[in-house]
Amino acid sequence: MQDFGLDVSDVEDTKLDDIIYVDMQEKEGIITGDNPRAVLLAVYDYLRENGCRWLLPGIDGEYIPMRDTIPVKRRFVPTSRYRGWVSEGTVFQQSFREAIDFAPKLGFNVFMIEFKFPKSYYMRYYEHVNNPHRAPEPVGYDTMIQWKRQIECEITKRGLQYHDMGHGFTYEPFGIATPDGWNTEYEDKVTPEHREVIAKINGERKINYYPINTNVCMSNPKARAKIAEYAVDYACYHSNVDFLHIWLADSKNNHCECEKCTVKRPSDWYVVLLNEIDEAFTKAGLDTKIVFIAYMDTAWPPLVESIKNRDRFLLMIAPITRSYTETLPRGVQVEPLPFKLNKLQLPKNLEEFFALFEGWQKMWQGDSISFEYHFWRAMWLDISHIGIAKRLSKDVKVYKKYGIRGIIEDGSQRCFFPTGLALYVYARTLYDDTLSYEGIAEDYFSCAFGEDWKEFYDYLDELGRTFDHSYMCGQKNKKAGVLGFYNPDKVADFKRVPEITARGMELIKSHYNSDYRVRTVSVRLLEYHAEFSNLLAEAMIPKCQGDDAGARAKYEILKDKMGAHEQAIEMYYDHCLAMNALRARIFAKESNEYMDLDEDKKKFRLGV
Repeated sequence: MQDFGLDVSDVEDTKLDDIIYVDMQEKEGIITGDNPRAVLLAVYDYLRENGCRWLLPGIDGEYIPMRDTIPVKRRFVPTSRYRGWVSEGTVFQQSFREAIDFAPKLGFNVFMIEFKFPKSYYMRYYEHVNNPHRAPEPVGYDTMIQWKRQIECEITKRGLQYHDMGHGFTYEPFGIATPDGWNTEYEDKVTPEHREVIAKINGERKINYYPINTNVCMSNPKARAKIAEYAVDYACYHSNVDFLHIWLADSKNNHCECEKCTVKRPSDWYVVLLNEIDEAFTKAGLDTKIVFIAYMDTAWPPLVESIKNRDRFLLMIAPITRSYTETLPRGVQVEPLPFKLNKLQLPKNLEEFFALFEGWQKMWQGDSISFEYHFWRAMWLDISHIGIAKRLSKDVKVYKKYGIRGIIEDGSQRCFFPTGLALYVYARTLYDDTLSYEGIAEDYFSCAFGEDWKEFYDYLDELGRTFDHSYMCGQKNKKAGVLGFYNPDKVADFKRVPEITARGMELIKSHYNSDYRVRTVSVRLLEYHAEFSNLLAEAMIPKCQGDDAGARAKYEILKDKMGAHEQAIEMYYDHCLAMNALRARIFAKESNEYMDLDEDKKKFRLGV
């Protein structure tokens, strides 16, 4: 836009804020933006105005009508500054690349790769965890690193903001490489130098189950200096990174209890560390931004320390233990949960998270975003994804009211089973929060299924209401002392599922082939999803009757039969994550495997 002398003064920062500018007649005109990424987004915006849609990753997800182009005159600034996606679940390289290509077509401007390289996400796929129908295909670390570089190139090619790393700063600087982050046998390998800086808990300085779950003694200047040195080195050798995420350990109630550390809250020591890293970055001449996170114990704000250089940082809240069956506002004011070192109970809803976030806002007036989890496990408890899609429409708008300028969604890049509606609603609402859920849903379904789209929507909606997202989240238990799924009244609902899917199959078969490839793919995905729904319903019948062993046996049948289909639909369906989510939240063998995030992170190594 600047090259054309067009005004860009209405945005704060042309590197972060995207202005979409289109002034096209039928065959000529201008398509531009205020930065290279915005130019690409403007091209997709122009094509969108001409009827094009991207509903699923890859060419099979494109809806491109054959018609004459129309004039478009449009100048638009997306309503959220940060609109992103992060790698999670199980990852294979082809789908990873397709996800990067797909992101700006939906209006995203941010992509994040977690960890130094996403070893565990690759391993879950290539070792075919949860699927005995596919022999393991081990991939070496050198290949994974090369693949990460390839993904970085795809991100940079599109001008997307590149966010990197996150967990790892409590063990990578001390010689524990990413592949060992989940190694339960690392305790014997700890060096005396590392032992000195490990967090002291219950009188001992030792690995907290995994290195990734282990914090350092934050009052120890040697520990902070080592982390700062590592961060500078990483930023220097990864100069393509726009935002470097510096997080602490991935667990709760694991902070140092030594005499010096207990003088301040963990978040105070965290801010001390961040300020020291900022000073080191400034000394090294680095302009890399740093993202710090209100997560687990650091959801509780600092009491005495504050960030010195606001321009360097971005605050990110991460409400990992929130409920996904409700959204603010409910008109309820809550007091911040009390802080008690290493005896914290994490918030269970957004009110409680926001009460703590208000404490952070007293210290922090810079940009804030949210790191969300709708596409991690929550989506597998909503069989139709319609409930999650509606939740996303509301959540995006509520976050904006609280001064949060965007969201990065942690979750699978294969979240299109049964449809891509939820991701589509998320992306389009971040892009333009004046859009209604109903309008976005009609836009998606009419392109994906044609003129009979409402019949497909109603079919999935009925299926979702029959399973009942609230029940699947364990919120309708009818017997104290029994796990959260005892509810014999649900038996009748689950027995109705095959009747619903049988009607759905009639609809599917009558639309089995289409001139538009995306419609053929969308309809046939529903065929696999109908089988998935029937098998899951069979497993839920004994579950709601209190027969955990019977439910687990039926779950194993679901896992086996869907595993046999995985290769046919793997661009859209994340089998390993789906089975992990259902097991972790519903079909675990023992009660102590339920709902305790700390135990969850210990037990489900690599999703096994």
